[in-house]
Amino acid sequence: MDLEKIEGLVKIIEDSSLNEFTYKDKDVKITMSKLDHPPVVAAGVPVAASAPVNTTVEKAEEEEESLFITSPIVGTFYSAAAPDVPAFVKVGDQVKAGQTVCILEAMKLMNEIQSDYDCEIEAVLVSNEQKVEYGQPLFRVKRL
Repeated sequence: MDLEKIEGLVKIIEDSSLNEFTYKDKDVKITMSKLDHPPVVAAGVPVAASAPVNTTVEKAEEEEESLFITSPIVGTFYSAAAPDVPAFVKVGDQVKAGQTVCILEAMKLMNEIQSDYDCEIEAVLVSNEQKVEYGQPLFRVKRL
């Protein structure tokens, strides 16, 4: 992957509502997350100084592969069925295939989003009532 592609990814993430993004290409893995302070760059990858993104490049085989549960639609993310009930899932929960992990509201319709596989929730990447885009990662998970 060349520097121009990395800079392009940084710009896309900087301009989006994503809080974290991972890109994997053969033996290179790039993880970016938005922070409140200047970027920290690993593996000698230059990043524009104004970009509030932390970029890490590492060999894919050095870390267990993370997967994402992504939004299949544009809508509003809800972590629970109602404001006074617990969230469907939280970090550390083990989820079975077909289990509901959140609700996405689109055009006044409540859509239950389910896991496609058995996994463990590593991170919740969006906050309750946040607007989400098609394909946006909602949860980082580890396959069981």
